[in-house]
Amino acid sequence: MKIMTVVGARPQFIKAAVVSHLLRKKHTEVLVHTGQHFDYNMSEQFFKELDIPDPDYNLGISGGTHAEMTGRMMIAIENVLAKEEPDWLLVFGDTNSTLAAALAAAKLHIPVCHVEAGARTHCMTNPEEINRICTDHVSSLLLASTQSGFDEMAREGLQEKGMLVGDPMYDAFLEYSSRIALDSIELTPLTGDKLNVPKEFYYMTCHREENTNDDKDLLEIFKATEMLDAPTVYPVHPRNKQRAIRLFETHSFTKLILCEPVGYLESACLVKNAKRIITDSGGLQREAFFAGKKCVTILDFVVWPETMVDNRNELSKPNAEEIVEKLEHEQKIDHAYSPFGDGHSVERIVNALEQGIRQEVVLNEVCTDRMRKDKSKSH
Repeated sequence: MKIMTVVGARPQFIKAAVVSHLLRKKHTEVLVHTGQHFDYNMSEQFFKELDIPDPDYNLGISGGTHAEMTGRMMIAIENVLAKEEPDWLLVFGDTNSTLAAALAAAKLHIPVCHVEAGARTHCMTNPEEINRICTDHVSSLLLASTQSGFDEMAREGLQEKGMLVGDPMYDAFLEYSSRIALDSIELTPLTGDKLNVPKEFYYMTCHREENTNDDKDLLEIFKATEMLDAPTVYPVHPRNKQRAIRLFETHSFTKLILCEPVGYLESACLVKNAKRIITDSGGLQREAFFAGKKCVTILDFVVWPETMVDNRNELSKPNAEEIVEKLEHEQKIDHAYSPFGDGHSVERIVNALEQGIRQEVVLNEVCTDRMRKDKSKSH
């Protein structure tokens, strides 16, 4: 069978890495990179270190408004779909790349498999929420990472297309998080020379529009790092780089290490060795949970409710005092609690695709037979 996989952003590269390795043992995969994340450290480095096959198509589409980006992606992806004629389209997560691919395939009557389906924040001002909902409703096969995701499908009447498979991010974390040692990581500061990771440190990622679109919120987050008992390593997203450097230099922060984005192996190692985690990323929340690290998430809405137990992950507004206070809360870890699966979701994803392909073939044969019968009746 031929499956076309469309990716465009860091979390999708990670999931595609573990899924593609197994998928290609049995089937033909056409890999399409939209270009949504185009920076070397946000894209090409991930392909190299995770041994992801080079994309068959790199569309080079990034920038612009959500509508502009999604529209350009739809046009380009439609052309590739028409040329390749895959049996299925496989998409991950909730980016503009995900939505554009799903819409283009659905309109060409190519069945769509959505991994990480059913995830909901119930916050319609969040662009990714719109992408998730629309993608789920045009997909033929919905693979949920958690029980809560499957339950959300049921509330929207999508359960017949759904299946609980576990989280491929967990599979990837188990496989890759111990590949490199902390003392082998060299950070590239945005100001100054390369340096090694401090012996004790906090790890922070912060890239969402809600926290980085103005000085006020990002400055509060930076102030929180100055109040901690160890430096904070902060790999800066390219679109936030100039603002971060300006605030850093204007206010002379001494405990904040601004550096270039790091690869997945480095990030996973930093998560495992950090004292605690500060983030606004849905992916890093889970990685902190996988590593048993206390996490404070700077958002107004819950992304992964499974992590919000026993103080393991707490929401905070972009307020320095609140961030620090919640970081100091002690967490309790129940090792029997494993909401993201058993580390074998990839096998279930490939099996579900194979089963879905067979069902789609049968369905198409039934529809064709009905059309023939209806046509003969009309004559």
